[in-house]
Amino acid sequence: MRLDVYLAAYWPEYSRSRWQRYLAEERVTVNGRTETSPDYQLNEDDQVTVDLPKPPDFTGRSLPVIFKNESVVVINKPSGILTHAKGAPCDEFTVAEFVRLLTADTNGNRPGIVHRLDRGTSGVIICALNESAHKFLQRQFSQRKVKKNYLARLCRQPRLASARLELPIKRNPKRPQTFSVSAGGRPSVTEYKLLKSFADDSYLVRLTPLTGRTHQLRVHMAYIGSPICGDSLYGDAGCHHAKPPERMMLHASSLEITVPTKKGNQRMVFRTDTPPGFEA
Repeated sequence: MRLDVYLAAYWPEYSRSRWQRYLAEERVTVNGRTETSPDYQLNEDDQVTVDLPKPPDFTGRSLPVIFKNESVVVINKPSGILTHAKGAPCDEFTVAEFVRLLTADTNGNRPGIVHRLDRGTSGVIICALNESAHKFLQRQFSQRKVKKNYLARLCRQPRLASARLELPIKRNPKRPQTFSVSAGGRPSVTEYKLLKSFADDSYLVRLTPLTGRTHQLRVHMAYIGSPICGDSLYGDAGCHHAKPPERMMLHASSLEITVPTKKGNQRMVFRTDTPPGFEA
């Protein structure tokens, strides 16, 4: 058996790619000798020893909190912060790791996470602080009972001032980290409205996703020829601006959802202002 396959099988809490990284860091020995090759072929009697790094201590780290009660926490996520890590253990501070600091009732790699924002996207994200709240919130997202609005700054003016985009999306087999509009994709619907134009020929729009596909807003706007400024995956390479923004100009500005409280379930709307410089 390949060494990396063996490690992933016997320590499944770590992904195979994570084990390949640990091998490169000389954290695995076979019969007392350091082994760095993932495709090293193990014999039945070989003894494998691992030296795992200590998980980072995020005590004292924080994120801006908009609202918190015994069931949920609503965060104003900064751009550049991951919602959750893809593999364990987490070696950077994420929304999920912040939630882990707030409650002992959640575990796994993504405690409390019921929806996500891309790393480059800022704004409102809600997380559960116990299992019952997690199921309650998750059900609303799956049944499309949550209303979300985003603000985005586009590199080019959309042909129409407002429109409803019904464009199915699927994973791009040539670039698996990306998605594309395809007739065989999952139904995806976005409404947009042009709000303002700027002197540098960029344009502020309100985006309302009626479905929740990965990268949906980014894919839809790039497909109609108006990619989001600062989006390196979907069309920003062709941006005509002399000085591209340092971040992706996409911000989750509001979230309407029903929240469990001590007084019963209450419909609430959470809003955030755009970050400094977003509309300047």
